[in-house]
Amino acid sequence: AAPAGAVSFSVKHTEGVSVEVACRGQAEVGSAPSSGTRWPLDEGTVLRFSMSRASTEVNDNKVTVSFYAEGGQPINQAGVFLTGIRISLDVDADQDGVVEKNNPNKASWTWGPEGHGAILLVSCDKETP
Repeated sequence: AAPAGAVSFSVKHTEGVSVEVACRGQAEVGSAPSSGTRWPLDEGTVLRFSMSRASTEVNDNKVTVSFYAEGGQPINQAGVFLTGIRISLDVDADQDGVVEKNNPNKASWTWGPEGHGAILLVSCDKETP
């Protein structure tokens, strides 16, 4: 997605976002700083974005990639807005008919009529490429 003539890039991101740059399959140590560092634009370079907390509003985080030509002149920028969503699995862990957010049995499971906990089956296969 880089523009023609681009040979390097830099990344800026808001505080709530972590960015990792992987060049030729080797991840850089730690996350990309919010600005300043430039990486060579090689085939196979990958940026991984992640957020460690939920957003306070839609599109409240952003990652901007700046592309540079030989000699360091800026060519163009690409950006993406991100919204972090919190997901929580709340269950009727003690099987009393009430779903409780902070039930102590939520983190464990015991078999039998006096048992507690939940079984979660997740399909992690790739049915489509």
